[in-house]
Amino acid sequence: MLDFLWATMIVAGVLFGCIQGPEIINSVAGSAIDSAKEAVQLCIVMLGVVGLWNGIMNIAKEAGLIAKWTNGIDPAITFLFPRIPKEDSVRQDIAMNMIANMLGLGWAATPAGLKAMKGLARIQDERQKSKPQKKHKRIATDEMCALLVLNISSLQLIPVNIIAYRSQYGSANPTAIIGPGIVATTVSTVTAIVFCRLMYKWHKE
Repeated sequence: MLDFLWATMIVAGVLFGCIQGPEIINSVAGSAIDSAKEAVQLCIVMLGVVGLWNGIMNIAKEAGLIAKWTNGIDPAITFLFPRIPKEDSVRQDIAMNMIANMLGLGWAATPAGLKAMKGLARIQDERQKSKPQKKHKRIATDEMCALLVLNISSLQLIPVNIIAYRSQYGSANPTAIIGPGIVATTVSTVTAIVFCRLMYKWHKE
């Protein structure tokens, strides 16, 4: 469907330019070249930002800070994912995902999130095996849905991506977004938590 929409918009744009005359075509071509140039420059900027923050995350991990942060948010994980056993390793993957998201490191959060999803799928398989009388089904569990919702609404203390974008496009104060970002993501995260708890209660009943 998306392929069809993009193809339609491209064809419509070209036809409109042809109807309007060579000046419009030249303008569109120039804009396309300028946009391609900006895209490459932005990729270079983001590559530096990714390298910097991933390096900081690795240093924090080697220094034991990640482990301390993981222990610090363990009560939150218990509250959000009450059915996950306390000794299961998936809790650490969830914690890493949440910490990376809070620091605005979506690139570092994705691998941890995928690993956490695999761990949650493993837990679901174990639950299914404990009930041999029931037909085995691979479905998204409450924990999987909660993890996905929390990733979408995640609280961000340092929105690295937006700061990098604002800096690239000449913002006078790129970090001014931090305050509003914290407020907005706090509201979205609280809403997500309330929603997940209501769904847990509904499914339990």
